[in-house]
Amino acid sequence: MCVNLSAEQIRQSDLADNVASVLRETGLDPACLMLEISERTAQEDAEQTIDKLRELKSLGVKLALDDFGTGYCSLVYLEHSLLDFLKIDRLLVHRKREDNPEGYSKVIDAMTRMAHSLDLTMIVEGVETEEQLAKLKEIGCDMAQGYYFAKPLPSEAIESLLREDAF
Repeated sequence: MCVNLSAEQIRQSDLADNVASVLRETGLDPACLMLEISERTAQEDAEQTIDKLRELKSLGVKLALDDFGTGYCSLVYLEHSLLDFLKIDRLLVHRKREDNPEGYSKVIDAMTRMAHSLDLTMIVEGVETEEQLAKLKEIGCDMAQGYYFAKPLPSEAIESLLREDAF
């Protein structure tokens, strides 16, 4: 299960306590929870954010830096071994240009090699075609998400799909 954390939530002094409480109440294995913070949120108060990520990491949850590659995030987050996943923003998948139709793949390739060298799992957002997925697999991306797999659904439809074991 993936949950995006807002800048406001990161600033809450009791964030880790709240997450721990929800984990206890639901019985969810912490390793099954991925908490995502966006690059923009991470850059707002780096020291406080790193402290919050340490608290959350101590609970056993997985952490992801979301929308990577579109902001001005300090690479210090990657250096602290707090993250488990690096999520490349969909904009990088859709940056084909007439003068360099595969230019986007060079950036994603470099980011993937960097992520792997730091023992991070690379997730690419915004995959819409089989061609994109094939190219990302070739580059070595670990996971992908996007309309190619499923369009956003209301919670009732997701519950139905899970009950039917459609995935």
